Amino acid sequence: MNRNFAKDVVEGLTAKEKQLPSKYFYDDNGSRIFQEIMNMPDYYLTDSEFEILSLQAKQIVDALGFDKSFNIIELGAGDGFKTFKLLEYLVGQNISFHYVPIDISEEAIDILSKKLQDRLPKLSIKPQVGDYFEILNDMSKSDTPSLLLFLGSNIGNYLKEDAIDLLKLFNKTMNSGDKLLIGLDLKKNPITIRNAYDDKEGITKRFNINLLIRMNRELDADFKIDDFDFYCYYNPETGRVKSYIVSLKKQTVLIKKLDKVIEFDQNELIWTELSKKYDLSEIEKLAEISGFKTKSHFLDCKHYFTDSLWEK
Repeated sequence: MNRNFAKDVVEGLTAKEKQLPSKYFYDDNGSRIFQEIMNMPDYYLTDSEFEILSLQAKQIVDALGFDKSFNIIELGAGDGFKTFKLLEYLVGQNISFHYVPIDISEEAIDILSKKLQDRLPKLSIKPQVGDYFEILNDMSKSDTPSLLLFLGSNIGNYLKEDAIDLLKLFNKTMNSGDKLLIGLDLKKNPITIRNAYDDKEGITKRFNINLLIRMNRELDADFKIDDFDFYCYYNPETGRVKSYIVSLKKQTVLIKKLDKVIEFDQNELIWTELSKKYDLSEIEKLAEISGFKTKSHFLDCKHYFTDSLWEK
């Protein structure tokens, strides 16, 4: 049994306003469902960032201004799908650099390393498995300049103060002149955002409901899946998408392994995810508060998304 998962489930479901951390979406089944989400026509985020890294790799590299060999350190590298185009450009230009993908999953790192070695045999890759900050702290003792990658709008999943705290931690592990390329989803037509997060096919609903299935499997809970539904909404003024699981009736759920009974009122919510959208002025303020200077914004052709380059 995953002790952190068990602890967070108890704390989240016994809170006055129930919630579950979105990081627990990604068991094996959840990860497969998320691949389906990324392939949905209305889920623009992946394609937008892929376009930026494919078509603007030269501009990004030119903006770095590094005059010697450097590291590209990717935080939460996953399958490396989007980053590949940037790496391909650098290798093709014979630019001296080392790619350091970091992920907590050894399996993900092994798969990524093999794929990249097959496709880019000249790539210098130094994969790392473990905690971002331990690895970054070790690397900061070197005088090799670094570009950190924090892509995929991951920062949008954090509440404002938590996002600032995380970015300050990144800043603390970086040396003066190091850069951070950060992916952020931009405010846009609210209908476009709603369609990306509340798809008619119900894939996002399955992604959320899979949390209940995971608790049934790992914690021996007895959630009756048909007695819960999915709801999300986007507030264009705050730029926040919030997602919830909804209890369709008054009910109790027994979590046997934790010896806990959880009571639900009819229409009671479990908050599962935040996804914040930004405008460019908000991004620049976020950089400043976190100790960075904004160098450039690289936007896709529809101006849906930015990979923004910050400097320590």
